[in-house]
Amino acid sequence: MAEQTRDFFDSVVSVNRVTKVTKGGKRFSFSAFVVSGDRKGKIGIGIGKSREVAAAIAKATVRARKNMIQVALRGATLPYNVQGKHGATRVMLRSASKGTGVIAGGAVRSVMEALGIQDVLAKSLGTSRCGQNVVKATLNALAKCRSVEHIAAMRGKTVKQLIKGDYETAQ
Repeated sequence: MAEQTRDFFDSVVSVNRVTKVTKGGKRFSFSAFVVSGDRKGKIGIGIGKSREVAAAIAKATVRARKNMIQVALRGATLPYNVQGKHGATRVMLRSASKGTGVIAGGAVRSVMEALGIQDVLAKSLGTSRCGQNVVKATLNALAKCRSVEHIAAMRGKTVKQLIKGDYETAQ
C-alpha cells in the first residue's frame, strides 16, 4: 500500500532549557513544544526532549504528527463559538465573517494557522499564559466543535430534516 505524503505546517511554540546539576557539573538538555497540522482540519501537538535543540524539535514534530485529531470546520472558520479550559487557562474562540483574519495571540495563532482557519476571533483568559496550557485549552475548545452532519446523525435525522425543522420552529 502506497504511503500518502502530505504537506504539514509545523510551528514551534516553545523551547525550554533544562539544567540537571550533577557532581561533575551541569548538564543541559532541551524541551520543545510543537504544533503540527495539515491546514485541512487535522492538528496535533507534541513534546520532545533531547540534548540538542534540533533533535528535540524533530522528536516533538514526529509526536505531533502521530497524535492528530480531526476538527469540524465551516469553510475557513469555526462552526460556532466555543470555550476551552486547561488548568488555569481558558480560551474563547469565536467564528468570524469572511475577511476578518486570525485575531489571536501567539500560541492560539499557531494552532489556527496549522488547522487552516483563516477567520477567527480568539481571546486567552485566566491567570496562566503558559504557551503549552494555552494550546491545550485551544484544543479542548476545538474538540467540542461538531459538524452539522455529526449532529444530524446523533439525532437520527438527515441534515435536510435538521435544518428544515429548525427553520419551521423559528417561524
